[in-house]
Amino acid sequence: MTDHKLQVEAIQRGTVIDHIPQGNGIKIVHRIQKLAPHVRLTVGLNLPSKDMGQKDLVKVDDWLFTEQQAYELALFAPDATINVIDHYDVVNKYKMSLPEHLIGVLTCLNSNCISHNEPVQSHFKVFQHGDHVQLKCHYCERTFSDSLFA
Repeated sequence: MTDHKLQVEAIQRGTVIDHIPQGNGIKIVHRIQKLAPHVRLTVGLNLPSKDMGQKDLVKVDDWLFTEQQAYELALFAPDATINVIDHYDVVNKYKMSLPEHLIGVLTCLNSNCISHNEPVQSHFKVFQHGDHVQLKCHYCERTFSDSLFA
């Protein structure tokens, strides 16, 4: 019997985002590219998972994101696992979590919102509604789905 192994290049230092819901890996990649356009990424889509059936995975070489950046990424994978890698070893592992508020990160999708015309930072209340994350603008009070911010 032949032993088959899937091999993906290990990273010396960086971050691995695991247990991303299937289909959301691309959203995470797009957001990372906005936050750090020159980082090297390895992406696995529709990978087998015992717990999830299928999952996505993103490896980010030589980049450790801030807590604020982790909150942004959590919009698309609130239950994902973060693995911090140093010298090819996992040195820290934790679950992503949604923030209660996001300030100055995303732009309100309501073109009539005061946040577009006044010198104020965008401000959203974040909450989970079923399998989706929703954002409610502090100023115009409109609610938007996470899928609109991809």
